[in-house]
Formats: sequence, C-alpha cells, structure tokens
Amino acid sequence: MYDRSIGLTLLEQVYSGRRAAQALVTEADRLDARRVFLLCSGTLRRGTDEVASIERALGSRLVGVFDRVRPHVPREDVVAAASAARIAEPDLLVSLGGGSVTDATKILSLCLKHGLHDADALEPYHVVVNPDRTVTLPTFDGPDIPVVLIPTTLSGGEFNPLSGATDKKINVKQAYFHPRMVPRAVILDPAVTVHTPEWIWLSTGVRSLDHCFETLGSFGSNDYWDGMAINGIRLLSHGLAAVKANPADLDARQKCQMGAWCSMVAIVSGLPMGISHAIGHALGGSFDVPHGYTSCVMAPFALEYNRSVNRDRQQLISLAFGERGTPAHVLADRTIRALGMPRSLREVGVAEQHLEDLARYTFQDIWCGTNPRPVPDSSALIDLLRKAL
Repeated sequence: MYDRSIGLTLLEQVYSGRRAAQALVTEADRLDARRVFLLCSGTLRRGTDEVASIERALGSRLVGVFDRVRPHVPREDVVAAASAARIAEPDLLVSLGGGSVTDATKILSLCLKHGLHDADALEPYHVVVNPDRTVTLPTFDGPDIPVVLIPTTLSGGEFNPLSGATDKKINVKQAYFHPRMVPRAVILDPAVTVHTPEWIWLSTGVRSLDHCFETLGSFGSNDYWDGMAINGIRLLSHGLAAVKANPADLDARQKCQMGAWCSMVAIVSGLPMGISHAIGHALGGSFDVPHGYTSCVMAPFALEYNRSVNRDRQQLISLAFGERGTPAHVLADRTIRALGMPRSLREVGVAEQHLEDLARYTFQDIWCGTNPRPVPDSSALIDLLRKAL
C-alpha cells in the first residue's frame, strides 16, 4: 500500500463536439451570466467568422473583446486586458484561442479580484522556486468571476489552475496558481480548430504527448494517472497522424482534444512534471520558442536522459505506442519526425552560446526539482542541452 492521493479541481462542465457559440450560450445561461468579456486570438477575430458567431450568439450580453495577447503572455498584456475588462464590469470571462490566451484569461481573473493595474503589481502572486529547490506558493484570495475556456490548440492548459506569464524585465516565464483559477467550464469544439495553423496544432499535440511521457516516467504517479496517460498517448498518436493526413477530419481532431484532456489529468491532480517541461518553460519565456516546439525538441532527449533511473516506468510509454520492445525515446523521436516537427535546439534558434543561460533559467523552474533523475545544479544540464543542439 502507498499513498497516492488525487486532488480534484473545481471544473464543473466539459462540452465536446458542440459548436462553440452554442455551447457558450448554454453555459452562460447555466451560470446566469449577463455581462460576458471575451479574450480571443486576433487572427481568429480578423480572419474567420468564429468570433463574430460568438458575438451574434451572445448579443447584448457581450460587453467587451480583447485580442492583443502575445505569445508567452507578457505581464503587460494581462494588465492591459484587465484595464479593458474592468471598464466592462463582466460577470463571466471567456477565452477563445491558444495557450497564451487561455493563460492570460485565468490570470486576468486574478487581476480583477485584486485590483492589479500594472505589470509590477503581479510580482507578489507568482510561484517562487527557492534556492533549495522547494517551492513557495503565495497566499491570496482566489478569483470570483467565473471563467469559460474554448481552446484552439492542444496544449491542455484549459484544464489547469496553473498559468504562466512572462516578466519581460528579467525575461523569465513564471507560474501563477490558485485552485479557483481553474475554469468553470471547458468547450472542446473540433470545428473551431480547423483554423489553427497545422504546425501549431501538431506541435501542441506533441506538448500533450509530453505530459503523458512525464506522467508515465514519474515515480509519483499512480494507476489512475498511468491509465489516463496511456490512453492519451493512444488517442494523440493516432489522432495527430490522421489530422496531418486529412486536416478536415473532425473526428480525429476530437480524439486529439480528448487525448489532450487525458494528458492533463495527472498534472491538475497534483503530479509534478520533469525536465522536459522545465526546459520548455525556459525556452518559451526566455528564448521565445513556440510552446509546442519546446516538447518537439526536448521530449525524446529528456526521456533518454532519465532512462537510467526510470527504464521500467518508460516501458509503459512503449506499451501505449503498441511497441513494448522499443525504447520510449526512440518512439517519441519517430512520432515527432513523422509529424514534420523540429527536433533540435538549432532548428528553433538556440545555439551553443545560449546553453549556459538556458540551463540557468531551467534550474529556476518549478519542475526542474521534480525530475526523476535529480539535477544537482544548472551545470549538470549542459551535456543534455548540448546533445539536443
């Protein structure tokens, strides 16, 4: 017997397969919301009818739209959205877009709760990684305004009370967490994702595969989390290949969305991730590498790096791919290459002269200290990073 407690979030509803506008009206009615503020992708707003369809469906209940969130969520963009939302006095916040829009909306709810008006005001609210690798969670009251999230990528952040924003002064992406930052509802509409550029869809799908890899590689996992991660790999590996072959395949897109949800179960229930995610946060926040590309590059190298300590755990990954006898890092590499994604740091603009800074930023991340193979200091990461060049 061993203690593997599973935490549950405050998420109440997940809609799957229903058009986003229709599901959002249903959810607004359920929450009795009368003043809805929308954060969305500027590209979706300008180049498709998706935002307009939501505007028509909500009618007079829509009190504002903000479409200027940049990748990796600079603090300045969150407070700019908060300024616009504050004037609108919303009783429901909604996001339509990728991971950056999702994260910004959750942190926006925090800004509105605590009256945060500038980027520096966010400083007391982010998670702190201490020199001894322990993590300090700041104490504060959670947001009051409910949030509904409509993702257009597969990064999975819509299920997580944890969000990230970048402090541009120090060029570091930082985590923000409160149980009440989780959405009240998530709307998974595969039809809205057909507008997502292929490279974003496929690379964020690899990001979700990486959630599964690091769950199955963790010594802290349990049978429930293992089962969800194995199912996530099965759904994502088949679904991503099918979407690459036929971008109009909505059934395959829905499988990918379900796989991304499966991939998040362990994280939102309390399981820390490992070195691939820690490096990914540093690559994104400090080197502006797209969110999904970080796992495309690092996931196989991280699996190989950890294999000396968790080889038996990694066999579950091989089982999920249906190739029990093939090492997990080989299967991950093969899958990512078949999707046409980058597989080296050089391909995403990182060179030898960047490795010391990348190692230092990685060592500051909350999940570097929870890697299955202990990382004693930042210099211990250099060989791993150099191999990924």
